[in-house]
Amino acid sequence: MTGQGQQEHANRLALAGLACRRGGRLLFAGVDLVLGPGDAALIAGPNGIGKSSLLRLIAGLLEPEAGTVDARGRIALADEGLALDPMLTLGEALGFWTALDGTSAAHALDALDLGHLRAVPVRILSTGQRKRAVLARTLASGADIWLLDEPGNGLDAASLDRLSAAMAEHRASGGIVVAASHQPLDLPGSKKLEIGA
Repeated sequence: MTGQGQQEHANRLALAGLACRRGGRLLFAGVDLVLGPGDAALIAGPNGIGKSSLLRLIAGLLEPEAGTVDARGRIALADEGLALDPMLTLGEALGFWTALDGTSAAHALDALDLGHLRAVPVRILSTGQRKRAVLARTLASGADIWLLDEPGNGLDAASLDRLSAAMAEHRASGGIVVAASHQPLDLPGSKKLEIGA
């Protein structure tokens, strides 16, 4: 598809006047952001200000106090939740989700150097391996918009390099990345979204 039809279906994420209240406390208000194909944003702010809540709002898991989220494209959220059955092998656990998504886990496993762990039960993966498995679930989803909550936690330098390469490949194919991270992430040209002080 080319021309105007292609533009109408392009990935897009627009936040307008977004506010979040949790436990009776207003975490943030007036958040605005517009991202198009290949764009990325890094969410910054002190602990407890609502960076994770913002990602959950974008994913549709929380209702905003005010404002709107306009997302064009499928969304995948990688956060602290494993979302993989600990009793299955890594290959089986990812296979459950890719069967629902109509995708394959092979590229994601290779991209994050998990192919050799395909037959290992999820429950005995190390902390770093579990984190890579969560990220592999995101890669394998075929989603257009990746929401990454502290994606570098528990990763060694080599795994961080693989994450950077995966994000670059996703953006090069028109995908969008929104990440909240205390660690530096290799997201060239990304927008910085400061949500508190």
